[in-house]
Amino acid sequence: MSESNNAKNKTVAQNRKARHDYFILDAFECGIVLTGTEIKSVRAGNLNLKDSYASLENGELWLFGVHISPYDKGTYYNHEPERDRKLLMHKHELIRLNSKIREKGLTLVPLSVYIKNGRRAKVELALAKGRTTHDKRDMIADREAKRNIARAVRRNGRDDDD
Repeated sequence: MSESNNAKNKTVAQNRKARHDYFILDAFECGIVLTGTEIKSVRAGNLNLKDSYASLENGELWLFGVHISPYDKGTYYNHEPERDRKLLMHKHELIRLNSKIREKGLTLVPLSVYIKNGRRAKVELALAKGRTTHDKRDMIADREAKRNIARAVRRNGRDDDD
């Protein structure tokens, strides 16, 4: 997404654990089919992407494991929080995605949900490969090393000013 689009998009929820648990290979924007009270809960930020995933079934893309809390002011028409939700993509994108998913070890993981242009709910879906425990440890060690270097540089900069 470009900078100008980000200004118009309001991020509602992020799946931070996905970036920790997976190597992100490619990202896609998908629409999501929601019922009446679901969009109100999404706009209020009442959803959780933890342990969610997407899958292609019968040529359609589905999102599983997303919890959208019932709308506070809803009546008995309120939605079911854990239901499976259909994702919307162009047919040629689905065909390309299906061929990539068939590769060994690749999965579809939602990274974020956002409201685009104040109107439509969109899901940022990632084609990802699982990380091993060893990969996760290396990533954490690299991050800590960068933090320590940045601290040392800041500390040396302050010493020069005194």
